[in-house]
Amino acid sequence: MNDRITLAEPTRALAAYASRLAYRDLPREVVAKSRLCALDAIGCMLHGSTLPWTRIVRDVALEQGGAPQAVVIGTPHRTAVTQAVLVNSTAGHGFELDDAHTRASMHVGSMTVSSALAIGEWKGRIDGRDFVTALVAGYEAGLRIGAAGAGNIFKRGFHSAAVCGVFAAAATAGRLIGLDAGQMQHAFGIAGSLASGLMAAQEGAMVKRLHSGRAAQTGVYAALLASRGFTGIPNVLEAPFGGFFSAMTDQCQPEALTAGLGRTWETLAVGFKPYATAGAIHASLQGLDDIMGRTRLTADDIAEISVRCTSYCQRHVAWPYRPQGVASAQLNIYYALAVMALDRDAMIEQFREERLGDPRILDFIPRIRVDSDPRFDAMGNDYRYAVSLTLRTRNGESLAFETLHRPGTRENPVSEARLKSKFALLAGCALPGDRVQAVLEMVNELEQLDDSRRLSQLLAVPA
Repeated sequence: MNDRITLAEPTRALAAYASRLAYRDLPREVVAKSRLCALDAIGCMLHGSTLPWTRIVRDVALEQGGAPQAVVIGTPHRTAVTQAVLVNSTAGHGFELDDAHTRASMHVGSMTVSSALAIGEWKGRIDGRDFVTALVAGYEAGLRIGAAGAGNIFKRGFHSAAVCGVFAAAATAGRLIGLDAGQMQHAFGIAGSLASGLMAAQEGAMVKRLHSGRAAQTGVYAALLASRGFTGIPNVLEAPFGGFFSAMTDQCQPEALTAGLGRTWETLAVGFKPYATAGAIHASLQGLDDIMGRTRLTADDIAEISVRCTSYCQRHVAWPYRPQGVASAQLNIYYALAVMALDRDAMIEQFREERLGDPRILDFIPRIRVDSDPRFDAMGNDYRYAVSLTLRTRNGESLAFETLHRPGTRENPVSEARLKSKFALLAGCALPGDRVQAVLEMVNELEQLDDSRRLSQLLAVPA
């Protein structure tokens, strides 16, 4: 990894990096983190395979047909690689539980892991070391592009995970296919030209779930095309007119694309979600759970919850709640805090369709107030999830909680034991217990796997 990196050619630099990354370049802690990333993504995909929106996408994909190249996770079906990643990555983002990176404002796991599984099954004889290397290539490329957007992609109304995720999937797929640096550059140029995803989808539309699936499919398709000589925009990231950043945002931090490339690992900054909500709600949920846990308060004891957060979080998750679909509840701070107060959790059960109009939830919501805090805004993009929460009881007592980082991040981590419990819960929605344990054991030694097809086979279910 001795290429001279310049800001003048970030597309070329990132493409060369992704194509040439080798297992020997990866520090042990990055390999260990990639195992956790894979485990979390697989759990999310297995649970997501049971959801109604995933079923619709799956039914359409299978109806369209294709060579039986890759498993549709959680089913007995196999289909074309590009169709499999569409369905599996949609499943992975299907319940707001997939991993997240603060600076990049991205979920990457469902795109990279679904791409690696499908390409690995199609090509065959992809060992664990190559599998892990391809995952890291995807994480590093995608996250650096997201971080360069610095949250401003979202401000323009685009879904960062969707529009930047195409590069992550292209890097992972391209690395496994064996693209050289020039071909990878064209894969990026194709993927970036097709990137899409609008944030208005967060207010109730099923299509938000599809954003990840289409990003993965686009990235894989781009890599396949590039392998045959199809060309893309060679300077897609930096092109001054109609390039990725010139179109997606009016503010960019280009140094994030290549600074410390090969030495600083964005993969290590990936966080895992303990709640089935937008990451922008997590710190508030942790605060409410913490206060209620140490005081043994119930929802009936609470007179008011006041949240102060960044303007980014307020814009993202603090719109007036109306029951209009599971996605809107998961991305709404008022609903999420209400169910946390009532149930002391915000996971699968709290976001079932029948709960969305629960009178107890709707009655509690007026007790919640959310305001932006200039103090947090001034801290910058790395602190976009900072929160101060104050709970006032009916007897007049005031209780406070503050954190600068949402739970699940490197600065405010969840334990590996909790992550594995989350995996068991999610995977158990689609697989029997012995199969769940077998997947866990295989992913725990992912880099030692002789053929990734063995893992894919465990993720299918009998007809």
